[in-house]
Amino acid sequence: MKNILIFYASYGGGHLNAAKSIAEYIINNYKDYSVELIDCMKYVNKTVEKVTTTAYREAAKKAPWVWGRIYNDSQKGPLAHLSTRANKIMAIKLLRLLRQKKPDIIISTHPFGSQMCSYLKRKHKIFAKIATIMTDFAPHDQWLIGKDFTDFYFVSNDNMKNYLIEKNIDSNKIFITGIPLSSRFLQKYDRKEILNNYQLEDGKLNILFFGGGEFGLGKSKTFDILDSLIKIHENIQIIAIAGKNEKMKIKFDEIVEKNNAQKRVKVLEFTDQIPELMSISDLVVSKPGGMTTTESLASNLPMIVINPIPGQEEENAKFLEEQGVCIWLKKDDDIDSVLTDLFKNPNKLTLMKLNASLLSKPNSTRDICKIIIEKN
Repeated sequence: MKNILIFYASYGGGHLNAAKSIAEYIINNYKDYSVELIDCMKYVNKTVEKVTTTAYREAAKKAPWVWGRIYNDSQKGPLAHLSTRANKIMAIKLLRLLRQKKPDIIISTHPFGSQMCSYLKRKHKIFAKIATIMTDFAPHDQWLIGKDFTDFYFVSNDNMKNYLIEKNIDSNKIFITGIPLSSRFLQKYDRKEILNNYQLEDGKLNILFFGGGEFGLGKSKTFDILDSLIKIHENIQIIAIAGKNEKMKIKFDEIVEKNNAQKRVKVLEFTDQIPELMSISDLVVSKPGGMTTTESLASNLPMIVINPIPGQEEENAKFLEEQGVCIWLKKDDDIDSVLTDLFKNPNKLTLMKLNASLLSKPNSTRDICKIIIEKN
């Protein structure tokens, strides 16, 4: 029996979801491997983990420009060196866990895990294979610290692979697999049953609208976009998800009631039915987080991107826009004119859907696991 440790960190849900998808696939398909998921930051220092994750959430919600500055500064310069040095210090505590678990393979969906393990490998403290799964659509140099001691890099697109090669990473280490996603996105669903469950009509354009949950940034703009979508066309149905943000749900309900649109707009709180809802949708409106974007592409859905957090989400938005997959509604855009132009031109939406299918990598989880285990 070989042991696999999967490290993630709680800075947004995408890192954990990617880790869970990998663990699930290995457990179901490789009986000779044991798998364990560990929040690497929580393990090495619970206080630091709590402070930093709280700071991330607060910055993302209340001062996104601050997070953008941190993101850019951590690419190069003093903050990048400080982060690297801190991870070396914390790696010493992680070593205790690694000696106890004796993993043959270490998989990381967050750069901190990769940094700490590659440092320990450089010091000949561990000898496991290290796999790094980059969970966005644009590279960041924090992922590349310890690159000489990392055995696998998994990326979502050609641009990222080319960037890593420019950074002198061996191309044989780099695999364009996409970001791991749940196997539920590969299942077939009964369209009529789902429409009936949500009291929606068949034959209309369905829009899945993510308000942003606890990260509901630019709330007034989010509300304006929902209001505009409701008014733009009678043939549109909307599933608006407020997540765990109670104030956002109340405001969504008010907008629906004001427009007398209860029959064609359904407002939901947190739901675990995203694969089912994407299966009946024609368009996603969302922040461009790595996981939501991956799920949308796997469902061949074009996107309207709203309120990206400066940093990785803005980089994701730029990539999607360049690939013709999304329309990025920016701060000064006229919402009504942008949406009117989209919906009066069905060929535009069809082309975006085609581009989404070309970028889609629905078998990413399987491909990642196969490469790691067969090359081990």
